[in-house]
Amino acid sequence: MTITAAAVKTLRERTGAGMMECKKALVETNGDLDAAAEMMRKAGLAKADKKAGRVAAEGAVVTECSVDGRSAVIVEANCETDFVARQDDFQQFAAGVARAALAAGAGDLEAVLALPLEGGASVEETRRSLVSRIGENINLRRVAALSGPTVIGSYVHGIRIGVLVGLEGGNEALARDLAMHIAASNPQYVAPADVPAEQVDKEREILAAQASQEGKPAEIVAKMVEGRIRKYLAEICLVGQPFVKDPDTTVEKLLKAAGARVTGFIRFEVGEGIEKKQENFADEVAAQVKAAQGRH
Repeated sequence: MTITAAAVKTLRERTGAGMMECKKALVETNGDLDAAAEMMRKAGLAKADKKAGRVAAEGAVVTECSVDGRSAVIVEANCETDFVARQDDFQQFAAGVARAALAAGAGDLEAVLALPLEGGASVEETRRSLVSRIGENINLRRVAALSGPTVIGSYVHGIRIGVLVGLEGGNEALARDLAMHIAASNPQYVAPADVPAEQVDKEREILAAQASQEGKPAEIVAKMVEGRIRKYLAEICLVGQPFVKDPDTTVEKLLKAAGARVTGFIRFEVGEGIEKKQENFADEVAAQVKAAQGRH
């Protein structure tokens, strides 16, 4: 039978065990969550590990490229603190995952978790071992692969932002420059043709409502809206952005001069989309003072 990702997620939350153990238990119990949880408890796999519920929004992004420069993977591994993110054990884990994923040609998270690392243990087994040793929740959040007909550009800014970009034509230097540009400018798409029509329509609707409040004739409003749409698309698309190393030229002109075309890109930023608990240091100190006063 087919085991859904939702069922695996539910069992993980219930037991605190790893993804692969949960999927295996569900397969063996024909998808019965209660039976799977009971089986895992009997096997000592369900530890109700409180760390599994803690927010892991720090971490590192790592890239690994093939020798011929035409394929690469990018990995985001998460932990709870920046201190752990910079430790050798954590960094080596993330780098090892990237190497294993590239060697196996795997860009799917579930497949990567089952891959063996250099020491023989799987990615998931190594992750769980790190959680026990370091004492923080550690996750492999996402993995992606990219291939390019000519070359893949790779760039990692610090440990927090990583980019892969594929080129047809051009060379390694151009590919790296484009990867750096994408890291800095964060485009959403390569070109306007890649932007979903519904997104453009929604933006046009918003801009039309704004322009209509300026009291201009309908034909002027229409021209204003189209001009603003062109500006919007230039801002969110790679080819329309001013090149970071030379703002007087666009990425589109840079590519044209090199006879190159971007075939795709991937940009990972540590923790993007994860809701972090915001701590207010002043409020925290005030609460501690108030609590101390209450004890006297």
